[in-house]
Amino acid sequence: MDQLVTPRLLLRPFAPTDVAIVHAIYSDPEVMRYVATGHMTDIAQTRRLVDDYTDHQRQHGYSFWAVIEQSSGALIGDAGLYRTPVGEVELGYTLGRAWWGRGYATEAARTWLRFAFETLGLEEVVALAEPANTASLHVLEKLGMRRSGERLAFGRPHVVFRGQPKVVSMPSPAP
Repeated sequence: MDQLVTPRLLLRPFAPTDVAIVHAIYSDPEVMRYVATGHMTDIAQTRRLVDDYTDHQRQHGYSFWAVIEQSSGALIGDAGLYRTPVGEVELGYTLGRAWWGRGYATEAARTWLRFAFETLGLEEVVALAEPANTASLHVLEKLGMRRSGERLAFGRPHVVFRGQPKVVSMPSPAP
């Protein structure tokens, strides 16, 4: 699979030429305040992260991918699935500030859940969100993922969400 398409977004693996563009997003402290790595202070960090996503893609057939706004062609963030060290598959997304509040995170996350369950045949996907990250909590609840306690991740408390194929809300994309 080399891309996923939604009504408004194109999701594709990161390319080396994306590093400078996505660094502008990853270096924004406001965008990255709830992301495990925090904001990237230099482009070498972003390059290492994109290289890690590329390696993960080769190993597992999925990873965090670039999110492209179809109407403008702009790379606006990332979304995807990532296998954690304990073997869970985690859903995540990060969008640049200019694209918040448009439903893009929900659209991208729903598409990745559909891929996880219908294409990969996974039985469960997890997502973590800090309790203060109300926007992300809302996205995960809208998707039909269920709260399943809390855990420490990256030294901070996170709400754990779990989604299974029969539970998660996955309506077909709008025309």
